[in-house]
Amino acid sequence: MNGASREALHASRERLDALTDNTSVDAAKLAGELAAVTALLDREVSLRRVLTDPAQPGEAKAELAARLLGGQVGGETLDLVSGMVRSRWSQSRDLVDALEELAATADLTAAQKAGALDDVEDEIFRFGRILASNPELRAALTDRKATVSAKSALLRSLLGGKANAATERLVTRLVTHPRGRSLEAGLESLSKLAAERRDRMVATVTTAVPLSDAQKQRLGAVLAKLYGRQMHLNLDVDPEVLGGIVVQVGDEVIDGSTSNRLAEAARRMAG
Repeated sequence: MNGASREALHASRERLDALTDNTSVDAAKLAGELAAVTALLDREVSLRRVLTDPAQPGEAKAELAARLLGGQVGGETLDLVSGMVRSRWSQSRDLVDALEELAATADLTAAQKAGALDDVEDEIFRFGRILASNPELRAALTDRKATVSAKSALLRSLLGGKANAATERLVTRLVTHPRGRSLEAGLESLSKLAAERRDRMVATVTTAVPLSDAQKQRLGAVLAKLYGRQMHLNLDVDPEVLGGIVVQVGDEVIDGSTSNRLAEAARRMAG
């Protein structure tokens, strides 16, 4: 997002944080209602264009949202959506993207309040690894001919009772309403949002053998000092790295693996 949409999203995030800081607000319920509004506006293109039309007064757009959603969602959701449609958006689709992000953030906040945010972060990461290693599963979850109910049932069989409820909700919404994104891109976005809940960055760490608790603590401390922010470690084991460690933070890769050094030596010999 850029321009007006970036400012509108920032204001929406602040309003969501203010709402969910209130212990009486059910963040999980708020997430579900925001997701329902997201689906509605994603489907009804003409409606979202009216709600983001810069030529229309903000109050008139808020009143329209109230008439459409009143009685369908709670007061907190209605207040949040009304504030969003009063704002200016560079593109009508930006409003839907923002609503989708707020829905995910509300679910992550619910997990955080329950002391389960770390579990949800790890489960999202592990689910991504399962997809990467199971092409048949990925094909089933991305099959455009498969119904929403069939995909939801498959995810329940995979995650139901095994993962946190917030993880199941987030992954199910991503799979059943991908909105043009790949599963991998959607999972990466969820991981980043989860890290932001603690103002942390995410480092994907690949080693040939599992790290000990002491090694994980030392690595986390080193990366936090290097990047100036608390770091969440997503740990992966891959025997092909042979030894050493590969760390990826965003687009930056720190490769200290034996396999990389051997490959570099081979390139020099060939040159």
